[in-house]
Amino acid sequence: MSQHWKPLPDDLSEPARRLVEELRAVKDAHRISLAELGRLTYLSKASWERWLNGKRLITSQALAGLIAALDCDAVLLTSLLRQAEAARDAESAPGAVTAVAAATAVEPTAAAAPAADPVPVPLPVPVSLPVARVALWRRPQALVTVAAVAVLLLVAGLYLHGLNGGGSAAASSSGRSPAPPAVSTGALPAQLCQSVGCAGKDPQAMGCEADDHTVLTGTIGKVVLYLHYSPRCRAAWAGITDGSPGDSATVSTGTGGQETALIHWGYDNYSMMVDADAPGTILQVCGHQKDGDNCTLPLSGPAARAQALSTTAPGLTPTATPSS
Repeated sequence: MSQHWKPLPDDLSEPARRLVEELRAVKDAHRISLAELGRLTYLSKASWERWLNGKRLITSQALAGLIAALDCDAVLLTSLLRQAEAARDAESAPGAVTAVAAATAVEPTAAAAPAADPVPVPLPVPVSLPVARVALWRRPQALVTVAAVAVLLLVAGLYLHGLNGGGSAAASSSGRSPAPPAVSTGALPAQLCQSVGCAGKDPQAMGCEADDHTVLTGTIGKVVLYLHYSPRCRAAWAGITDGSPGDSATVSTGTGGQETALIHWGYDNYSMMVDADAPGTILQVCGHQKDGDNCTLPLSGPAARAQALSTTAPGLTPTATPSS
């Protein structure tokens, strides 16, 4: 179902413009409406209208949903999103305009050179899981953590591989059930924590986003709330998109654990993790913004929910609605 598209805003960066054009091409190629696209990705029609008309840059979570639901060039789309995010950050950085002006003054002949078409850079991630989640620049403290973790990842993989070989026995002796079988997604980076050991830690830095499942969503007006769960890490965290500075989403376990995703600037963020493996855990995400408060439905057994989502065709699993 192709359509006559509106002209894109003039102030879009080149990678953002190319990304929107590619997203429009994917929608047209599959001949689906905005409403159908929303159902397939568990996101609102209004959100897709904003992304496909260049009003907002698509979020990494939304792009992940699109790639999981439809046949498309995952590497190209992910690369363009990262380039568009970098261009947006450069434009908003203090002194960016001054730096560009200075560069032009030093090399006046550069403007006369023909501009080469931007070439997408392949990403060193599996095609089945190609999308970076919420950008790390939204959490400056995460940059320091990732820098340290990068060194450890070279040895942590082999070490944790040995630990996982005896994971079932350790889980039985501790009273916890072993982790459910993971869906094959190619080589995954090693997770650096599990269950209670993940509480209060960053899911990106700990490698837990590699098998992230969005097990519940909810809304407050245009704001979208997410409950994320990692079967390998047996931990959960909250996400929030299409919000404004001051909006927040809090994930709670029902046993005292909770973490909050607060939007400091921009329109999205994610929280640190909570232990989702403790007996009696009931996960829920509640959001707060100027238009009011709302929560997702409570969820027990996130591992079973994640497994069901992994084995059900996109679009056939009903989306959880927020509680009143």
